[in-house]
Amino acid sequence: MKLIDKIQKAHSNKLSDYSRLYTPTAEIIEKIADDYAIGFAEWTWNKELITINDCGYFEYKFNLYTTKELLEIFKKEKGL
Repeated sequence: MKLIDKIQKAHSNKLSDYSRLYTPTAEIIEKIADDYAIGFAEWTWNKELITINDCGYFEYKFNLYTTKELLEIFKKEKGL
C-alpha cells in the first residue's frame, strides 16, 4: 500500500465513509512525510549512527537505541 493510500484510509476512518482527502492535499501530506523521512535519515547519517557495510547495505553502527528511540531523539533535537 502506498503512503498516499494509507493517508486516505486513515482520514476516511476518522470521518464518514463519504469523506476523502483531495488528491492535492494528500500529495502535500505525502511530500511532508517524505521530507521528514529524508531529514531523519540524514540526521542519523550525520550522527554517525549508521554506516554502509561491505555489501552496500545500511546498518546501525551502534546498538545503543531502537529506531523508535532514535526518532524520538531526532524529534526532540529538531523541535518537532
